[in-house]
Amino acid sequence: MKKILAVSLIFFSVALGIIALAAPSPRSTLKGSKPSWAKPGNYLTGANASTQLGFRVYLGWNNAAGAEALARAVSDPRSKSYRHYLTPAQFRQQFAPTGDQVAQVQSWLTSQGFTLVYTPKNNHYVSAQGTIAQAQSAFGVGFGNYKVNGLTVYSPSGDVSIPSSLAGVISDVIGLDQGYAFLHTDLVKDNPNAAPSPGFRNSPPLSAYYGQLLTGIAVPPYTPPPAAPGYSFPTGFTANPLGLASVPWTIKGHTPADVKGAYGISSSYDGTGQTVAIIDAYASPTILQDANQWSTNRGIPQFGAAGGGTFTQVVAPGTFNKKEGPAPHGFPVQDPQGWYGEETLDVESVHGMAPNANVVFVSAPNNYQDLDAAMNHVVDQHLAQIVSNSYGFPTEFLHPGFVKPVNDTLMQGAIEGIGIYFSSGDAGDETINFGFATTDFPASSPWVTTVGGTSLAVDASHNLVFETGWGVSTYPCNTNTLVCTRAGFSGGGGGGVSCIFSQPSYQSGAGVPAASAGTLCNGFVGRGVPDIAALADAQTGYLVGQTQTFQSCNGTVVKYDEYRLGGTSLACPIVAGIMALSDQKAGSPHGFANPFFYENPGKFRDIGPVNTAVARRNFKNSVDDCNGTSDFLRTFNDYSESPTQSTGPGWDDVTGLGVFNGIP
Repeated sequence: MKKILAVSLIFFSVALGIIALAAPSPRSTLKGSKPSWAKPGNYLTGANASTQLGFRVYLGWNNAAGAEALARAVSDPRSKSYRHYLTPAQFRQQFAPTGDQVAQVQSWLTSQGFTLVYTPKNNHYVSAQGTIAQAQSAFGVGFGNYKVNGLTVYSPSGDVSIPSSLAGVISDVIGLDQGYAFLHTDLVKDNPNAAPSPGFRNSPPLSAYYGQLLTGIAVPPYTPPPAAPGYSFPTGFTANPLGLASVPWTIKGHTPADVKGAYGISSSYDGTGQTVAIIDAYASPTILQDANQWSTNRGIPQFGAAGGGTFTQVVAPGTFNKKEGPAPHGFPVQDPQGWYGEETLDVESVHGMAPNANVVFVSAPNNYQDLDAAMNHVVDQHLAQIVSNSYGFPTEFLHPGFVKPVNDTLMQGAIEGIGIYFSSGDAGDETINFGFATTDFPASSPWVTTVGGTSLAVDASHNLVFETGWGVSTYPCNTNTLVCTRAGFSGGGGGGVSCIFSQPSYQSGAGVPAASAGTLCNGFVGRGVPDIAALADAQTGYLVGQTQTFQSCNGTVVKYDEYRLGGTSLACPIVAGIMALSDQKAGSPHGFANPFFYENPGKFRDIGPVNTAVARRNFKNSVDDCNGTSDFLRTFNDYSESPTQSTGPGWDDVTGLGVFNGIP
């Protein structure tokens, strides 16, 4: 696992030429506060001392053991305290750091020249800003620039230290390194290999339902190619549940009616009285008009109309209309437009499942930090009873100084009866990216419900044809010879066994295996990921509507259009929306639902292997056919480069317990 480079404060002081001539005050080291990637082999140069940084000094909960015990009790169906949640005020009174503790931290930070920014009501952290030079002096450690995953990012070069007088108050510090650069959305467009473009469209032929249109059979004006008999199913992926004459073309995109039909979700509940929060970065300036147009096209009520619930955006100043490109103060590249599609997918997925629920969108003002603060805000203000999160870090290689504060916030959510859901990731077991299998974080946290991915097929009447685990390889096709040759693995639902969290009690007896060979903790009995699953595969994805800028040789136009999206970014808000129906049905929030889910596996439909494939056509420019098109096959239930994963009976590391079998 992680190797922490232990280097003394004196070594760094000498190296940086900032030797303290007077006897230093006693210091305490925050063990594990240096990221594992900040190692000599990745070191480039010393960090620019004048670079501005923003960070949060986290204070731990008072009576942390009592808080954890209460979080377990209120979430356990077998406990007398089940669903006896605390209000935010009650939580603060029992467990939050005191005003005096906060004042001590604030006083020390200002004495070091930092500017104070914000402290939330639960006193969980003190946000401050300053320069790297000030941070080097205050935290007793040098800073360096490191080359990691193709990015140049800065970090403390050793564990940070604090005055010993604050050792019992400060638990961790977040934001001193640029590890946020590795965070990503779990969203997959239909053509992941296309050059980035503000606009995106799916190329016809597009079926209205699975098996409607087949390769080799005329679909004017898109035939030929391919000519009859059409493309062949790849070797090993020849399952053909409907006995089709050739490989079917992909669908235009699933609708709420399709998803509800497949999962047996009745129309008796619509989310009335329930609130779902969605956390993302940035904020789409057209989201409300897009979601309302999409709703009209689906035949469901618009936000603000009778039966349409409400939509609220909670955004920081300056969040709207940020430009693509370098971020201020040396942070990694910012990508607002990339997150607009994420918000669109999340909002329309929740609204499609629970049209009369209230949706609160909470945006971090950037995609390189502050998502932990956004989560704390939702929990501390109790903005919702359900929270959907479609992002994560592609490994668990985050220093404990990041993991513990986030887990503390998630634990507060459980105590307050807030169900927090995270997507499991879109790169399978991550072997293809890192050479070893690993779960993502926060998906691996034992305090969240993690949602994996499936490939889904429904018929013209919204009935299930089949569903299997999401794992996909790409086969480019020659339109003349009709030969399709495998090019490689292109993605799948994240999953596996955590190497940093032990297996929680609610997974005992669920059939979660120990970590396997191919991980960094072979034999470790860890937390299994995911817990449950839903539609995610971009080949069988969800039809969304968004205003985009379409640029091609035919000109430029800005307009609303609809296209198919996927990823566990889709699965997570689908589950969140269905849980709003479940809370409505139960008459109270389920809160942290994992103990409830594992106590009731019959509420899920188990997902098994169906080895098959679909054909698809891509616009080469992602917008229209003026630059031509390309044909591909995409396989289902394919883990060829995700070797620790498989879909099978009972819990598995692609789909967890399975998908909802009716409203749970």
